[in-house]
Amino acid sequence: MKNKHPVSAATRSQDPSGNDTTPWLQGPENVLIVLEVDLDDQLRFSRSRLVLTDQALLAFPPGGGEPARMVLQPDWRLLHGDHAGLGTLALHDGQGRLAQWRYTLGQDSQALRLLALFERQIEQLARPGAVEVEEVPTCPSCHAPLPPDTEDCPVCSREDSRPPSTWVLLRLGRFARPYRGQLAAGFALTLASTAATLVPPYLTIPLMDDILIPFQNGQTIDPMLVMFYLGGLLLSALLAWGLGWARTYLLALVSERIGADLRTTTFEHLLGLSLDYFGSKRTGDLLSRIGSETDRINVFLSLHALDFATDVLMIGMTSVILFSINPTLALVTLLPLPFIAWLIHLVRDRLRTGFEKIDRVWGDVTNVLADTIPGIRVVKAFAQERREAQRFRDANRYNLEVNDKLNRTWSLFTPSVSLLTEIGLLVVWGFGVWLVSKNQITVGVLTAFIAYIGRFYGRLDSMSRIVSVTQKAAAGAKRIFDILDHVSNVPEPAQPVKLERVEGRLQMEQIGFRYGSRSVIRNLSLDIRPGEMIGLVGHSGSGKSTLVNLICRFYDVTDGAIKLDGVDLRRIGVADYRRHIGLVLQEPFLFFGTIAENIAYGKPEAGREEIVAAARAAHAHDFILRLPQGYDSLVGERGQGLSGGERQRISIARALLIDPRILILDEATSAVDTETEKEIQKALDNLVQGRTTIAIAHRLSTLRKADRLVVMDRGQVAEVGPHDELMARKGAYWRLYEAQARRVDADGNALPALPEAGHAAHPAGQS
Repeated sequence: MKNKHPVSAATRSQDPSGNDTTPWLQGPENVLIVLEVDLDDQLRFSRSRLVLTDQALLAFPPGGGEPARMVLQPDWRLLHGDHAGLGTLALHDGQGRLAQWRYTLGQDSQALRLLALFERQIEQLARPGAVEVEEVPTCPSCHAPLPPDTEDCPVCSREDSRPPSTWVLLRLGRFARPYRGQLAAGFALTLASTAATLVPPYLTIPLMDDILIPFQNGQTIDPMLVMFYLGGLLLSALLAWGLGWARTYLLALVSERIGADLRTTTFEHLLGLSLDYFGSKRTGDLLSRIGSETDRINVFLSLHALDFATDVLMIGMTSVILFSINPTLALVTLLPLPFIAWLIHLVRDRLRTGFEKIDRVWGDVTNVLADTIPGIRVVKAFAQERREAQRFRDANRYNLEVNDKLNRTWSLFTPSVSLLTEIGLLVVWGFGVWLVSKNQITVGVLTAFIAYIGRFYGRLDSMSRIVSVTQKAAAGAKRIFDILDHVSNVPEPAQPVKLERVEGRLQMEQIGFRYGSRSVIRNLSLDIRPGEMIGLVGHSGSGKSTLVNLICRFYDVTDGAIKLDGVDLRRIGVADYRRHIGLVLQEPFLFFGTIAENIAYGKPEAGREEIVAAARAAHAHDFILRLPQGYDSLVGERGQGLSGGERQRISIARALLIDPRILILDEATSAVDTETEKEIQKALDNLVQGRTTIAIAHRLSTLRKADRLVVMDRGQVAEVGPHDELMARKGAYWRLYEAQARRVDADGNALPALPEAGHAAHPAGQS
């Protein structure tokens, strides 16, 4: 780290531990925040500290020692960034970069807090009369500092912080397209039922002017005329009821189908995304999107969208009738409209951002459930029930706080609209009475006006309430389309090559792979012959699992190509290719269902004879028969109720049943005891026969049957050859093998002999 500005040396004695900042402070200087920096300039793990005081930045070197002291200047800027799992803080002045610090994203919330405090200190330097720095508010969920004038956390809302637009609801039109006929019929029914509800107020005019008022003036009532008008009122009411029932039922059916299609499409798209997408998402959040968000959209489409359409039609048709009766009185009726429109505009932005934040916070609540319930055995084993309950309580409390804030806005908005409509009604009454007194309208006209205005303002009030559910639906639709708009990093080829017969030859030609900016595989070339068994060995982090992921095409190479029988994997359909791969993992995943269903997962149409044959080959048949219902015994979620070895043998049977040409064994025997390992090894011997096999194992003794061993180191192939040949070379493989046998260390140096029995290994008093 180089500094352009002079660095003043600290005048106090150094603390040997390097953890106490006090010796390096000058005068009344106060520490504001300390950031633990866990990466060096070469991105290697190394602990150091960056300390912000009210006067300077103190950059401690790794391991402690004298810090570089950089006195704060008014023109300094601290820039924050994160990419590919790494965070960066870069210090700049008007000429360029002064210093830079790198860290893992586990430190990002503290880095953001330091950034906020730094910007306030610089602002104070630029404006000497500014008030003292205040405590920076933090996110209750992740404790990161919040930007000024907002409660949106920059850490929790990394995906897309833009507020949802109401126009996103129009994108649901693609799901409504198959139901155009039903929607058109529903709209026609809505139009007819709305028109039917507008008939009764119009019939009050002749009832008042031709029957009731003349009767008060001494004229007789014509019973037939009364029956005619009352019959019209009854007929219009029955017609409105029938049409309303038909349109509600029809549109409810359509909206349910649109919601079902939306859920299905989202889930199918989610299944098609590559593994890197799921690596950055929480299970609870995805469950919330596909579950509660689609339900919210469904409710909006089935109820509120229909109500909104009815309200618009009612207001439009009522306005036409009012203007046809008396234009002047109609204009007075519309006076509250500009004020209501202004209120809606004022509240809408707060509602749409607020509802999206509520969705994110609710996702945090479901994340706690999705973490805790599958891991309940670990929770109980470590007696962490109270801790998990507190996590849920905290998430639930934050959810309550966010909802309370939004409810304060909404509770003020709704009564305000009601007040404006009541005031509008009073104005119409007053102006209408004045017009009656001037003989410009009749009492019947005023009565009809009041009846229509009741409907008009009622619909206006209903439309204002729909603002809330519309913004909820818009927020939900945005989160759904965030999934649908995501493109898989493992795309399907435009014109896939059809695999007629697979031999199983795999060729890796100068392949490379990067996680963001971090290179994991570099210039790796390897040719695996059909039917050959390859053992992948190497230290943790050498790239073994990444190479297997690339062979399975969970990710695509960033350089070079992987070929199957001479065809680039990227030219083969993903599903077509993976049908020829059998995968046995270190921790096999079993689904809730029967033993038979789990074995037949890759080949659902398999008969019982095929399932039993696969189980026999996997040495699982005997223990399955000992279960209460045999092959029809239910397996709990994630294989609860079975031992690790039993789960592993079921997963081997699952791989055997599909008869793959390529077999991937990822630490298949590392988590079981010696006796169980022997049983699994017998099953594996049956599984690898005649198949191209790639096996990862830390226990090198399990790979002696491999045709060749590939030793990986830092994303490259260090050695290739059979066991005996590699041992004779005394290279990387020999060091791994001897170190595992505890005869040499990782660098190949001989370890000291163990002390004889009865002799102390350490001097007295030491351990």
